[in-house]
Amino acid sequence: MSKVNAGTNLDLSRRTFLKATGALGATTFILEESQVGFLRKNGGLAALAQGEAAGGEEVKCSICDMCCIGYCGVEVLVQNGRATRVQPWADYPRGPLCSKGNSILQQLYHPARLRYPMKRTNPKGSADAGWTRITWDEALTTIAEKFNEIKDRDGAEKVVFYVGDPKEEPRPPAQRLGLVFGSPNYGTESSTCATSMQMAQRLNGAGGLPFNANAKTVIFWAHNPGWSMAREMGALVDAKDAGCKVIAVDPRLSPIARMADIHLQVRPGTDGALALGMANVMISEGLYDSEFVEQWTYGFEQFKAYVEEFTPEKVAEITWVPAAKIVEAARLYATNKPTAWVTSASPVVHHANGCQNQRAVGALAALTGNVVVPGLKPSPSGVSVPEINDWQKRLPPLKDLKPDKEYFPVWWEMIEQLQMNLLPEYVGDGQLKAGLFVGANFRMWPQDQEYSKAITDMEFAAGADFWMTPTMELMDIVLPVATSLERTGPIRVAGRNVFIRTPVVQLGGEVRGDREWMFDLAVKMGLGADFWDGSVEASMDWQLEALGLKAADIMAEPKGVNIPPGEMTPASDEPGFATPSGKFEFYSQVLEKAGFDPLPTYKEPAESPTSTPDLAAKYPLVLNTGSREPMFVHTRHREIPRLRELQVEPKVDINPVDANARGIKQGNDVIVEGPRASITLKANVTQLAMPGVVHVYHGWPEADINIVTGRNFDPISGFPSFKAELCEVRKA
Repeated sequence: MSKVNAGTNLDLSRRTFLKATGALGATTFILEESQVGFLRKNGGLAALAQGEAAGGEEVKCSICDMCCIGYCGVEVLVQNGRATRVQPWADYPRGPLCSKGNSILQQLYHPARLRYPMKRTNPKGSADAGWTRITWDEALTTIAEKFNEIKDRDGAEKVVFYVGDPKEEPRPPAQRLGLVFGSPNYGTESSTCATSMQMAQRLNGAGGLPFNANAKTVIFWAHNPGWSMAREMGALVDAKDAGCKVIAVDPRLSPIARMADIHLQVRPGTDGALALGMANVMISEGLYDSEFVEQWTYGFEQFKAYVEEFTPEKVAEITWVPAAKIVEAARLYATNKPTAWVTSASPVVHHANGCQNQRAVGALAALTGNVVVPGLKPSPSGVSVPEINDWQKRLPPLKDLKPDKEYFPVWWEMIEQLQMNLLPEYVGDGQLKAGLFVGANFRMWPQDQEYSKAITDMEFAAGADFWMTPTMELMDIVLPVATSLERTGPIRVAGRNVFIRTPVVQLGGEVRGDREWMFDLAVKMGLGADFWDGSVEASMDWQLEALGLKAADIMAEPKGVNIPPGEMTPASDEPGFATPSGKFEFYSQVLEKAGFDPLPTYKEPAESPTSTPDLAAKYPLVLNTGSREPMFVHTRHREIPRLRELQVEPKVDINPVDANARGIKQGNDVIVEGPRASITLKANVTQLAMPGVVHVYHGWPEADINIVTGRNFDPISGFPSFKAELCEVRKA
């Protein structure tokens, strides 16, 4: 069978695509100022209401995973076995649908979808892989035999189990599969996403109070929900109209920044200095919560002494934020209570000092007492189900076999996943020889050509995806995966309601859900006894035991089963934080033990006008990469015509000041060049970018910014420096 590549289908015209798939009635939803006005005038997000089912249409409920974050409710209207349109599910606690959710049927019916297992017949590195269709039985048998062969010869730890996006369904069974097999080497895209932020919060002891309707002040630190989480915007609009003050920390003039009362337009990579400067103001002016600090924090005196050097004037020089604004923001956040604190998964931590930067940001919540002390007060009982990965029990005996221990000891100690950012080193040293890659994309890593080579150099690699992507082209076997509208599960909990997604349509071909095929693979590997003998429903019954429910009972209720509130969880006899001191730690004892600075110290980015002035003379612009675009999710969805029409080609955002200095006009072809490589894309001359900083969006094969970014890793978390490097931009 000839080679299949989703990239070649991006040239499909909208007319050709709709002819192949059937006309779709979905519309896009990208929150910008015009939508904010609409929401104000029309009753908020609830105004985006459903339409009525037409004659012959059946309404089926499902849950969208197009962004792998929101999991919003979706009603799919089905006629004669075919999904015709989608709309928000009004009764579901999360929604409405964004541009991605409204385009879900174009993913479902895309002609380039993988539909059958495929096997490579030509050697790796060949121009044509010689893909041939095979049966599921042959595919799973081959994978099982190769993994068991390597286990018997070299050890189970030589096989890595990796999950990228989508991540909700495949993560738990993939980790369980690895651990039962005997390998602790399970990794995910969170090696560059939320984990460093979570590490910082755990090292401190907590994050800040989440946004709520009672907040008088909310600080959005590197978070832009207008593009990344549109459903949050309705509540924010309502709060803003009710008088809530908004502080936005963002180098871009983002939708949130335009709504903000104070916009701190920070130089990328200097968030830690900005936070320390705000702490300086709060402490020096006596605005901090002294009672909370005295009772519930550890290391305040050392922290207080350290921040003395971060005067507003000095911080203004570092961050490019005016000193007066730093003072204004610190005073507002410290005094206009109650406050809320909203951070993002990765922008603050995508630096070589990122984890410490995030710790400094989190310290502001503790200084102002805007932190919940675990166990201090009675709390409502929540609804939860255990995951099937079972890592708390199965990982400890295998943990010493993880190769990241020698590179990133704090990550190794704290995180149950392998830090995947050193995949080239692990493969080059013989520590990994084979892998299962689910929804993987090598272009997510800096100097990504090294990662594609690492996968190619493996003795055996199997993949699973919706598409035959460039990463899947590197595999020996590729499995076709069902979308969220075609599979059963997993269990979803929203509020006090428990849902199990069931298929709303059947595509045809042989696509299968991730838990289903992974369980069958486990059986082929001789591990069936630990996988409910391959029964997905039995595994969900196990998860639901504590709630006294069965999977079949929930699946019979398309709108879920409500769990009545239980008794309040009483206050603890020993309230406190999950840190060595039991307190919020300005001074981290975990970091001190590991040989790192225990305070949230600030360091310049690995490449910056200050740390590398000679390099900056040649590459004077700060390069910020990887920001969200409202129509895509990182590297996903560029194959979907409706979304691709919203952003046709790759671009670089550049401020008019910098563009004019270089003779660059809107739409010009320009070259973004760094110390390692260069790419060509379109200039977008915009005030979104601050002077001296350019923004490039990742995941475009034809303009792959991650051949430009460098492998400068945070020694605590192992995270790369995507958000603060150096470049020059010139006309092509």
